[in-house]
Amino acid sequence: MGFKVKIEAKETIQLGLETVEAVTFDTDTPNDSNARSTDLGMSVLITGKIRANVMGVADETVKLPTWALVPAEDATCYGKITIEVISGGKVVRQIIMDTAYVISYKEFFGDESGVGTFELLVRQKKDMNGTVQYQGGFAY
Repeated sequence: MGFKVKIEAKETIQLGLETVEAVTFDTDTPNDSNARSTDLGMSVLITGKIRANVMGVADETVKLPTWALVPAEDATCYGKITIEVISGGKVVRQIIMDTAYVISYKEFFGDESGVGTFELLVRQKKDMNGTVQYQGGFAY
C-alpha cells in the first residue's frame, strides 16, 4: 500500500509513493459532549522520507517547511490537500481537505545517510466553507 499527497497552497507540493511512508487520519469531536456533535474536526498526520539533494535537485519535501511557516494572517496558510491511498496500483481511498492548515511540522535527521524523516500534521479549517471529501472503499 502506498500514498500520494498533493498540496495546493502558495505553491504546489507533490509527495509521491517513494516519499510518503504513512498517513494517519483522526476525527475530533468536542470532549464536553456525550453525544455526536456537528462540531466535527479532522486532522491528518503525514510521515515520510527526506532525501538528500541528487545532483543539486532537492525533492518536494524542501517546500514543506516554507508552507508550515506561513503566518495565520496570510491567506496562503490554507491549502487544498488531496491524499490518495493506493493498493495494487489502484486508488482505494481519496481524501480531499479544501482548506487545510499546518498544526505542526517536524524534521528528524540522525545519521549521515542523507535520509531524514518528516512529520506534517494538518487540520481542516472548521467553518461553513471548509469541506472534507472522502471517497473509496476496499473491494474484497
